[in-house]
Amino acid sequence: MTKMNGAEAMVRMLQLNGVKHIFGLCGDTSLPFYDALARLDHGMDHVLARDERSAAYMADAYARVTGKVGVCEGPSGGGATYLLPGLVEANESSVPVLGITSDVSVNSRGKYPLTELDQEALYRPLTKWNTTIDRADQIPDAVRAAFRAMTTGKPGSAHLCLPYDVQKHDVDPAGIWAQAGHDRFPALRYAPDPDEVDRAARRLTEARAPLIICGGGVVISGACAELDTLATSLNAPVCTTVSGQGSLADTHPLNAGVVGANGGIPATRDLVANADVVLFIGCRAGSTTTEHWRFPGRNVPILHIDIDPMVIAANYNTDVGMVGDALLALRMLNAAVRDRLPTRRADTADGRALVEVARAAKRESFAPLAASLERPIKPERVVDTLNRLLPEDAIVVADPGTPCPYFSAYHESRRAGRQFITNRAHGALGFSLAAGIGASLGRPGTTVVSVMGDGSFGFTCGEMETLVRRRIPLKMIVFSNSVFGWIKASQKAGYDRRYFSVDFSRTDHARVAEAFGVRAWRVEDPAMLDAAIRAALEHDGPALVDVITQELQDAAAPVSQWMG
Repeated sequence: MTKMNGAEAMVRMLQLNGVKHIFGLCGDTSLPFYDALARLDHGMDHVLARDERSAAYMADAYARVTGKVGVCEGPSGGGATYLLPGLVEANESSVPVLGITSDVSVNSRGKYPLTELDQEALYRPLTKWNTTIDRADQIPDAVRAAFRAMTTGKPGSAHLCLPYDVQKHDVDPAGIWAQAGHDRFPALRYAPDPDEVDRAARRLTEARAPLIICGGGVVISGACAELDTLATSLNAPVCTTVSGQGSLADTHPLNAGVVGANGGIPATRDLVANADVVLFIGCRAGSTTTEHWRFPGRNVPILHIDIDPMVIAANYNTDVGMVGDALLALRMLNAAVRDRLPTRRADTADGRALVEVARAAKRESFAPLAASLERPIKPERVVDTLNRLLPEDAIVVADPGTPCPYFSAYHESRRAGRQFITNRAHGALGFSLAAGIGASLGRPGTTVVSVMGDGSFGFTCGEMETLVRRRIPLKMIVFSNSVFGWIKASQKAGYDRRYFSVDFSRTDHARVAEAFGVRAWRVEDPAMLDAAIRAALEHDGPALVDVITQELQDAAAPVSQWMG
């Protein structure tokens, strides 16, 4: 192998780790890295974003749909600060995203150069692994360590700070190699203690009404089929967190849907309240899922599978804790349960019947709202239209504002796995458009729909230029209600309707989209919604439907408790 510099070494290390797409934004301290990307034959596609936050969100969704590490990059100073929100979200969501930021030269530190910033200190508490590369010969080891950290154990994000001068220094080609298997996640899986698995199997098979609550760990570990086997064997209802959607297909007869304060309904809450054993899988049992630790109650026996030992017993006194990968744990649990099924009690609850009662209650409340011809258009009608028109393999990416509770409660994917994406860890607005780009590139040929409120649209609309330039056929639905709805609804519920600084002017999002070259429709009449969304889905390029919708504080949102 011929002589190479630090920038070239970084490119080769990414290439050897199976990277196919890099999302980023240029800057002066990144020039050597960009030059290496331009000169070398590496097979990677650099996707120029219009904002570093967007680049990180693209990498996040790309990782979620491919099972590979997402890679994003940005320059020093402001670029390094803008990249951070996406890496924080990915880290808390157990998604491996590598952020590479260039920096001022090592020999200029402390001399007040433009964009100097202690990047390592900034990223240290907010990523799983993080380092500044002070010498070019450290690049190979740093990249290997980053990929190892991101993909093993509890997946998470990593950050590499690459100073300008280090990119130009020589690197010994002998150090350029990658560890096989660290290009995908989860890597180096580990299983729980067999004795604890056996104890859990005994508790589940002795229970009259066991219930399973799944977080994002089931989909991340690829354990959907094993979950299906366990739930079917026990005839046990399955509920999910918002992030756990896709653990089972939404149409599965044992899937009761999302539970908790955001997307749950009284009928699913009742399922949890009536369980005599609850098994959490890949779930932190946080405040939203448990409605502030009320459902399940403190007296219910808890079994818990999680890759992170710090999660188990953090919120509930836990009878059986199983630390390990969800796929391996469920395989072991299925084997242990199978041996005990013949001895189950005769009065075991019929999980399918219980789930059907809950789903019937959900349909009863949802159907008249979805069919309503009132103006402004009800959000339920938008969800219902997409449920009917989307192909089976479609991916929906939802922003955490107005769309999140509706799609958590009522969206129906007919497939298990990663068909729904939202940023539930920190809930920053402006996620779904950029994440939709990453999902589209990660799963080409799949219909991807980004749903967002108009507040989120304002954060990220510049990425429509990226869509047009890259010819990405992303479909966008904007819930246009001229309000930061979550806050206004909370002001209504908890602050005696003292609305303050939450309303803004209505934008014609369709005209904005058209100015970027995106095909667009604006819908005010509910009777025209089907036709507009169908036309957008059939369009062969990027498309946007601007829907004039009901304000969130006046809607029947499936939210049990607003802030306040």
